[in-house]
Amino acid sequence: MPPLKIGPLTIDVPVVLAPMAGVTNMAFRRLCREYGIGLYVTEMITTRALVERNDVTMRLIQHHESETPRSIQLYGVDPKYTGEAARIIAGEGHADHIDLNFGCPVPKVTRKGGGAALPWKLDLFRDIVKAAVDGAGDVPVTVKMRKGVDDDHPTYLDAARIAEDVGAAAVSLHARTLEEAYSGTADWSAIARLKEHIHGIPVLGNGDIWSAEDAIRMVDETGCDGVVVGRGCLGRPWLFGELARAFGGEAPIVDATLAFVAQAFRRHAELLVDFYEDEQRGCRDIRKHASWYFKGYPVGGDMRGRFTKVDTLAEIDDLIGELDLSAPYPGDSVEGPRGRAGRARRAVLPEHWLSSRTLDHAASAELQEAELDTSGG
Repeated sequence: MPPLKIGPLTIDVPVVLAPMAGVTNMAFRRLCREYGIGLYVTEMITTRALVERNDVTMRLIQHHESETPRSIQLYGVDPKYTGEAARIIAGEGHADHIDLNFGCPVPKVTRKGGGAALPWKLDLFRDIVKAAVDGAGDVPVTVKMRKGVDDDHPTYLDAARIAEDVGAAAVSLHARTLEEAYSGTADWSAIARLKEHIHGIPVLGNGDIWSAEDAIRMVDETGCDGVVVGRGCLGRPWLFGELARAFGGEAPIVDATLAFVAQAFRRHAELLVDFYEDEQRGCRDIRKHASWYFKGYPVGGDMRGRFTKVDTLAEIDDLIGELDLSAPYPGDSVEGPRGRAGRARRAVLPEHWLSSRTLDHAASAELQEAELDTSGG
């Protein structure tokens, strides 16, 4: 598999960590890099919050000195704020790559026309991507999107062509619709159609990559230029090492015994404490990762519950000391889907959103309100 070219950047292994709220902070990105190479993207950053230099937002865009290349994902519904946010990132040297989020299916975002709902409005989509490209200058801008609002309202082919036309350096497709959210099975055939449709820039595939074998199969079936990994690495940051080896790179081979997994969990907690500069806050953050790390291992419900109440690294050490660290890798019980899935649900959209592919005055007012609602971080 050749390296991934995103504008002037060369990513030796064509693997991207998908932004995940509350997960892909500096600590998790550092941990993933310790196992494998690729492009590791921040949590979604709202453009207005960045322009207004919200304290939480400015912390989230920070990168550790070991991170290179540095990548930030932006979310916005106003071209003015998107362009200004891109100018800040590029002009102040905050990142080497900017990704734009048009894939979020969360109702509080889509009901105002943002996230995966936005590409339905072709004029607004074009204006936002162009503003980011113009504002970013030499920093490459990419676009992450979904198939569409639902099966009757696809957007990805039109959106990808527009993104390429206005200067985006790559597009990635989560092969589900907004309506599907994270349910069911990703439609990899859509990635193949997109690859046939777009020839001038890389096309990346996203959805249901739970193992290195899945990544290879996606590339073989779709012809995509690289893969984007989200939920598959929850509690398994060493997946990036497996992906690196699968694509011809170098990374240590991992024997994921319970002793290894427990130590990875402990390392993650340590990095979170370092990130927050607060032991209790870092340990509170690691709590939600316990079920992902210990999935399939002989760690009972009571013990997992105790891991979700830790406040100090010493408490984590004590709990690890109670585990049977000789337990081997359990095999199939660890593999497969992890993280949120849920069910398909009707898309939550602004009133009359689907009646036109262009933005009218009422929809524009909804978007202005959405920009205000999300300006806090």
